[in-house]
Amino acid sequence: MTTTAAQKRAQAKVEYNAFLAGCPSRQLLDRISDKWVVLILCALGGDHGPGPGDAAAGPPKAMRYSELSRLLAGVSQKMLTQTLRSLEHDGLLTRTVTPTVPVTVTYELTELGHSLHHMTRGLRTWAQTHMAEVLAHRESHDSHPS
Repeated sequence: MTTTAAQKRAQAKVEYNAFLAGCPSRQLLDRISDKWVVLILCALGGDHGPGPGDAAAGPPKAMRYSELSRLLAGVSQKMLTQTLRSLEHDGLLTRTVTPTVPVTVTYELTELGHSLHHMTRGLRTWAQTHMAEVLAHRESHDSHPS
């Protein structure tokens, strides 16, 4: 019996279980839990500032490599390039080359990337909102002998 592509996708959906060692969704979880992935998705999604409602936050937009590099303080050229390539490979962003002098390359979220951006924005906001509490807990924990 021949299985259609839609049937294969539906079956795969049922079979994906990240709690199982061999599940390919674990690889995806590993990729999207990376700090640079979260920050790139937030940047391309228009979240550039300290939190929701910040003046630097805006609508999603295409960004050049150099813009992303400046925005993501501390990212190496190698890491940014590798991360952008992996996100493009996974269908989360598109890379557009415009034949200008010099050549212009921009990155933009795909529909799939936008759907993940909504999750990463919440994760980033949570981390920024609760960092003081986490630091206080760390300090308290470190000051008590085990």
